[in-house]
Amino acid sequence: MTIAAPFGRMITAMVTPFDKDGAIDWDGVARLAQHLVDNGHDGIAVNGTTGEAPTTKSSEKLEIIRVVKSVVGPKITVLSGAGDNETSYTVEQAKRSEDAGADGLLVVVPYYNKPPQAGVEAHFRAVAAATKLPIMMYDIPGRTGIEIENDTIVRLFDSVDNIVALKDAKGNSASTSWVIQRCGIPVYSGDDILNLPLLSIGAVGFVSVCGHTVGLQLKAMLDAWFAGDSAKALSIHQQLLPVFTGTFRTQGAILTKAAMNLMGLPGGTTRLPLIDATAEQIAQLRKDLTAGGVVLP
Repeated sequence: MTIAAPFGRMITAMVTPFDKDGAIDWDGVARLAQHLVDNGHDGIAVNGTTGEAPTTKSSEKLEIIRVVKSVVGPKITVLSGAGDNETSYTVEQAKRSEDAGADGLLVVVPYYNKPPQAGVEAHFRAVAAATKLPIMMYDIPGRTGIEIENDTIVRLFDSVDNIVALKDAKGNSASTSWVIQRCGIPVYSGDDILNLPLLSIGAVGFVSVCGHTVGLQLKAMLDAWFAGDSAKALSIHQQLLPVFTGTFRTQGAILTKAAMNLMGLPGGTTRLPLIDATAEQIAQLRKDLTAGGVVLP
C-alpha cells in the first residue's frame, strides 16, 4: 500500500517565543519559521500544544499564522491548531484560521469533557463542514482523556472529504496498524521516539517537536526509509535517541525553548502555567543534545 502524504512528510509543531514580559516576540516567530524551512521541513504546525495554544489569544493565533505564512511562502504548508473542547469555538476558530491564510487545520479531540464517540464524530464533522481546508485529526488520549476509536477514524476518513490525515500520539502501534490497514488514512507520528516504528507500519511522516533541533537528521531518516534503506534509517533513529528522550524530560515546549536558546535561536520564555527550564534541566538538556549529535555554540 502506497499512501500519499497530503501535508508533506516533515512537519514540526513550532514553539511560540515570548519575551520576558510575556508578549509574543514577532521577530522571533519569523526567525524560527525560517530556521525550520532551512532545516528540511515540508510544513510547520503552529498554535498547537508545543506552541502553547492554551495560553495564546485567538487574535494572537491568527497573527502567528500570518507571520509564519509570510515567511515560508506557498511551498511550505502551514497547519494551524484550531481544536478546543467546545465545538462552536472550534468551528469559529477554523473559519478564522482559513481567513488568516492557513493551508490546513490540526484539530485535537475535545478534551476534559470526555464525550462519547458519537460526540467526537459529530465534533469533527461540524468542523469539517465549516471550512474548505484539509484537516488532520489529532489523537492524543494522554492529554485529552479519550481516544478516537478506530471505527470513528475509519468512518470520518471514508465519509468526510476534507478529513485527510491523522496525527497519531496514541502510543498504540497495534491500533494504528489496524486503522491504516482498514482505510489507508495518512498517519503522521506525533511522538518523536516512535517516528521510525510508525513508519514501519505505514505512517507517511512526522509532526515532530525535535525537528526544532534535529530537523535535517529527521529529514535524512525519512529519505532513507522511503528510499528503502532501513538500516540507515535505524542508525539515524538510534543516534537521535538522546534528543528524543532529553526533549521530554519535562514538558516539551519548555525544553524545546531552552534548546532554541542554547542554539542561539529565539526560544524565549514560557507563559504560566508552564515555567522556564531550571539551570539543572538546561545542563542535562545540553548533555542530551550533545549526545544526539547537536553541535551547540
